[in-house]
Amino acid sequence: MNLNAVLTIYIFEMRRFFRTITQSLVSPVLSTSLYFVVFGAAIGSRIDEVEGVSYGAFIVPGLVMLSVMTQATSNASFGIYFPKFIGTIYELLSAPVNFLEVTAGYVGAAATKALFIGIIILITAYFFVDIQIAHPIAMMAFLVLTCVSFALLGFIIGIWAGNFEQLQLIPLLVITPLVFLGGSFYSITMLPPVWQTITLFNPVVYLISGFRWSFFGTADVGIGLSLFAIALFTALCLGAIWWIFRTGWRIRQ
Repeated sequence: MNLNAVLTIYIFEMRRFFRTITQSLVSPVLSTSLYFVVFGAAIGSRIDEVEGVSYGAFIVPGLVMLSVMTQATSNASFGIYFPKFIGTIYELLSAPVNFLEVTAGYVGAAATKALFIGIIILITAYFFVDIQIAHPIAMMAFLVLTCVSFALLGFIIGIWAGNFEQLQLIPLLVITPLVFLGGSFYSITMLPPVWQTITLFNPVVYLISGFRWSFFGTADVGIGLSLFAIALFTALCLGAIWWIFRTGWRIRQ
C-alpha cells in the first residue's frame, strides 16, 4: 500500500476540517447540547428511569451515535464529492494509487473527524448528567467501528451524488430518521410487540444497542448480533466501493 498517498489525502481532508472548525465541530456540539436540555431536562424530569438508568444518562449513547453517524456520513460524502465537482478527481484516478488507498485516505479522515466530535459530545454530556461507562474498551471499539462504517457509506453517497442536494438527501431523509426510530431516546422493549418486531429490521438498532451496552451493561439485542451487524455493513460498503472503482460507475462520467 502507498502510505504516502493515503497520508496526503488524509492530511488534506483534516486541514479542511480545522479550517471550518465552527461549522465542523462547534455546530454539532451545540446542537447535541440542545438535545440534552430538551430531552434530558424537560422530558427526563417526567421519566424516572429506563432499564434502571436515569433517562438523562440513558439517551447519551443515542445522542453520541446520532452525531457520529451523521457527521461521518456527511464528511466522507463531501470529501469525495468535491473533487468530482471541481474536476480534480481525474488527477486522483490517474495517479499510481488503488481504490483501497483512496478509500483509506478519505474514509480515515472522515472517521477521525466523527470520532473527534463523538468524544467531545461525550465529554459535554458529563456537564449535564452523571454517567458511568461499564466497558470503556468496548465503547471505543463500537464508536470507532461506527465511524468507519458510516464514513464508508458516506463515501458511496459522495460518488453517487450528482449535485449538492443529493449529497444531503440520504443523511437527512434516511439516516437521521433511522437513528431516531432505532432506540436513541427509548428502549425498544417499551414498544408494543408488533412494533418491536418491525424495529428489528432497522440496522441502526443493533449499533445503538451495542453502544448502550458498553455504558450500562444492558442491551435490546445481543452484543454478538450487534458486532455481526457492524461487520456485515462494513463488508457490504467495501464491496460496493470495490465495484464502483472497478467499473468506474459515477466516477468517470
